Amino acid sequence: MNFYLVLPVMSKQDELFMQRALQLAGYGKSTVSPNPMVGCVIVYDDKIIGEGWHQKAGEPHAEVLAIRSVKDEEFLKLATAYVTLEPCAHYGKTPPCAELLVEKKLKKVVIGAVDPNPLVAGKGIEILKNAGIEVRTAVLEQECLSIIKAFFTFMEKKRPYIVIKWAQTADGFIARDDFDSKWISNPLSRQLVHKWRTEIDAILVGKNTVKYDDPKLTARDWSGKNPVRIVIDHNLNLSEDLKIFDGEQKTILYHSKDLKAKRLGAIFVQLDEKDFLNNMMSHLHEEKIQSVLVEGGAQTVQSFIDAGLWDEARIFTSPVSFENGIKAAELKNHKLVSHENILDKNQTDILSIYCNSTNSLKS
Repeated sequence: MNFYLVLPVMSKQDELFMQRALQLAGYGKSTVSPNPMVGCVIVYDDKIIGEGWHQKAGEPHAEVLAIRSVKDEEFLKLATAYVTLEPCAHYGKTPPCAELLVEKKLKKVVIGAVDPNPLVAGKGIEILKNAGIEVRTAVLEQECLSIIKAFFTFMEKKRPYIVIKWAQTADGFIARDDFDSKWISNPLSRQLVHKWRTEIDAILVGKNTVKYDDPKLTARDWSGKNPVRIVIDHNLNLSEDLKIFDGEQKTILYHSKDLKAKRLGAIFVQLDEKDFLNNMMSHLHEEKIQSVLVEGGAQTVQSFIDAGLWDEARIFTSPVSFENGIKAAELKNHKLVSHENILDKNQTDILSIYCNSTNSLKS
């Protein structure tokens, strides 16, 4: 991927307006996939005269909405557009934003990050420069890449962005010996997980989690969309009367056994047992699923860790102790990003977030 040289050192003003564009981009977190989150701010005479963010896939992009919000388009000829991601250069469900900026004769465009989509990847910048528009790139670049990390991973690595998650006791267990895992984390922690479910494309669990917990894997405790449900059941042992097969939400079941009879309630996908997880990643890429939350159980999570197929880990640790039971997975090649107390009236959990130190945004 080609990255462009930064023009003269960015000013505090550039950072300030790009930070606002980043804030706007975040408003689309639960609604824009498979498109990236993008925010745009239009500035004239050091004042914001227009704002916009990509609100939903298939609808107008951030630049379009920002321009529409400007009351007098005559100001655009002397204005600067701050956009978190390079303006698109291709016709999709909407026309190219780079050409719109040229049409409106913007004086200058400040870009946070170059678009990793090969259909763009510098072409938008080229259109702007060829039209005589001043272009500055790489302003708060890492911050702008961070908010599109799922989109970036999907484009660069040809697989979804993988978040692994579990709740563990203070002594490192995720369930008792009978697979009972209820009430490890507090209610607020569990609600936070439902919020995460609205922000990702799919949620994945293994056979034992479905068998023993019979989960719905929906976002019942938070307003927003439900994720696609993914189950790994190599030998097709799960009963069809489980909640995962209720037909309420798209469900994909990956297996490695010949399916002799039609089964209902899910899309059944057979994969070669050899390199099973990578084969699954390829299929999810074909399905345009850009982010996956792997919720369990321990064996499934560990298989992703051992294969190096994870980007972020979110681990709740409660003050509860089991003394024995099913041990939590063990991270490898991890780097601590943050610690946070999740405070409930009866119990305080610690949420630790890690990144995979071998996976970076620029690979």
